[in-house]
Amino acid sequence: MAEASNFLIGANDEHGINPPTAGKRTPIMPYIGKSFYENEFNRQAKIDFMLACLRCGFNVYDIHPEEQDISISTRVLRTNRAGVSLVVTFAYNAFGTGNSFNTASGFEVYYSPFNPYPNESRQLSEEVFEKLSQNLGTRARFVGTISIGMLSNVNCPSTLIEAGFMTNFEEAKLMLNPIFVQNVGESACQGVCEFLGVTYISRELKNYPLIRQGSRGNFVKILQYLLNEYGYNLSVDGIFGGNTYQAVIKFQQNNNLTADGIVGPNTWSALLNLNPSGTILKNGSRNSAVLFLQKLLLSYLYPITSLDGIFGPETERAVRAFQTENGLSVDGIVGPNTWRVLLNSTGRTNPN
Repeated sequence: MAEASNFLIGANDEHGINPPTAGKRTPIMPYIGKSFYENEFNRQAKIDFMLACLRCGFNVYDIHPEEQDISISTRVLRTNRAGVSLVVTFAYNAFGTGNSFNTASGFEVYYSPFNPYPNESRQLSEEVFEKLSQNLGTRARFVGTISIGMLSNVNCPSTLIEAGFMTNFEEAKLMLNPIFVQNVGESACQGVCEFLGVTYISRELKNYPLIRQGSRGNFVKILQYLLNEYGYNLSVDGIFGGNTYQAVIKFQQNNNLTADGIVGPNTWSALLNLNPSGTILKNGSRNSAVLFLQKLLLSYLYPITSLDGIFGPETERAVRAFQTENGLSVDGIVGPNTWRVLLNSTGRTNPN
């Protein structure tokens, strides 16, 4: 098997979210009265992909770290200057005018025959497509060709994932579903591992080592990325210094963990949300499981205006509505029964 540390993996997300790229959004979603924007999926899928690659021992390069849109020419220039080994781009498809839902569905993976490495780009795309087919549970359409800059003009094998259709009602909901988004990122990493002949290391607690102040390397980067998802503003430098230590302390305090600044199994489990259903949530809860819950509820089209990890009145109303509509005891408390249904739901149906 090849050594993962010999490779630099480029990760790219299409379009921007701050401000959102015009037109790159779903039709208005019923029940919540707003659109989901394409980069709300793209950016998180890219981050989940990078986290998986770091866990497997790769070096990673974020081609588009900004939240605003960046031109393809700039991203191509960055890619070629960095000397990456390959590029994976995350995107979400659309069909028709984009103003209404239709039946076009499924995921597609693309490469360019004009890439300097066309055969390798095709092979990479096929490996990624195969892993998506195994893991996503949505329609697998095809591996195709398209000539755009991030596929044609980069000096390495390159692939683009169109993970679904934002103009399909059910697939539009998946854009913000944290389980689906993570599956896309993990599947892409699995495909990269197959292509490069590197062992894939699964997202299990046993594969996350104990780290503390003074630690360095990929798992510190994973920690920093995860903490940033929970609102901490850390530089992802792979160095467990004072700022990272203080952020860990605060995260542990907010999640009722021993606040020792050491990232062991309990802290990793909370950071990764490996067992959200093991946590009972109710009004007043403040932790990573609440944020996971809020993302699920929003993807199911229950109004959540603030993804903040705080179980307040709005989150309780959404939980009670979910319980009512799914024949559960309506108490506003997320215990084992509510978790079981939440984790197996597809959310509200289209009333039209």
